[in-house]
Amino acid sequence: MKKHFANHLKQVEELNITAFMNLMVILVPFLLITAVFTEITILELNIPALDAIQDKPDAIKLQLELVLRENSFDVQDGNIGLIKRFDRSKGETNWELFSKFLLEIKSRFPAEKNITLLVEPAIDYKTLIRVMDYVRNADVATGLRVESYELFPEISIGDASPATH
Repeated sequence: MKKHFANHLKQVEELNITAFMNLMVILVPFLLITAVFTEITILELNIPALDAIQDKPDAIKLQLELVLRENSFDVQDGNIGLIKRFDRSKGETNWELFSKFLLEIKSRFPAEKNITLLVEPAIDYKTLIRVMDYVRNADVATGLRVESYELFPEISIGDASPATH
């Protein structure tokens, strides 16, 4: 009986983990190299001033506002009101026309860097970010080159008042 028990102990073998360790040595660096790390872009936004004091009352001071509505984008001056309305159908916008109009405003007021985005709750986040990209700079194709122009990089965000039309 004692001999039978001794034979049983000799049959137990050690676990060979060499193949598993080789797999880990190759797999871990491969996963670390091919991993895509998240990129976060941070935009600095300004809070609009409640009481803007003008230095020269005679000078024309543009207070550019862009009201993002579900069916339109309204470009307006805070002092005089609506300048132009860009109609949207089913959430689609004519971005080329929108960009050209912003370039025209920038050519008339080259020193202006501020714009206020007034957003209705129905506007989704993706549209807001896309509008912010178009408002900050514009790409213009001239011949075989595409040039980027800075438009209104200092962006303020607020809530839009309900539409009155």
